[in-house]
Order: sequence, then C-alpha cells, then structure tokens
Amino acid sequence: LAPQGQLLAKSWSSLFEGSASATLRGPIYSFNGRNILTDLLWPQRLAWHGSTPRGSHARRRDCQGWRSSGPGEGLATPLGEGRLLSGHRHNCSEA
Repeated sequence: LAPQGQLLAKSWSSLFEGSASATLRGPIYSFNGRNILTDLLWPQRLAWHGSTPRGSHARRRDCQGWRSSGPGEGLATPLGEGRLLSGHRHNCSEA
C-alpha cells in the first residue's frame, strides 16, 4: 500500500511475474511530486532498471558510465505492462 492507503499491486512478486494483479492501481510520484503516469513531463512511462528478468545485473545494459557523446543501451519496462523486469532495450539517451 502507498502511504495514502492506495493499493499499487497485490503482492511484491506480482510485479515481477507479470500476473494480472501487477497492473498499477495508483499514482506513482516523482521526487518533485509529479504523477509520472499522467504528467506530460514523462512522455515515456518507463522503469529503467538494467536487470535481467530474474533480477540480476544485465552487464552493458544499465547505462552506467554512458555519456551523451556515445551510444548505449539500457533495459527498461513500460510501467503499464505488468512485468517490471521484462527488460526492453532502450537507447540511454531517451528521456
């Protein structure tokens, strides 16, 4: 439950297993208080994680050490997908 009592997911494991209960059920706020699921400042609602589907570090797919002058790929998942660690490749320069 979120501090306001909103259910975000039925269980911790449901976020990783991709069950129907992993659908987000409440807002997710950025550190500056914006709801990233509705705010236009967040055009791509992604969870950047750099992890394999089993949760281990995906080497060279975490954007660590990436600089804007070079190429790089990281793993991220659309927040509405229901599988937090599904790990789609995205260019590290994406906002």
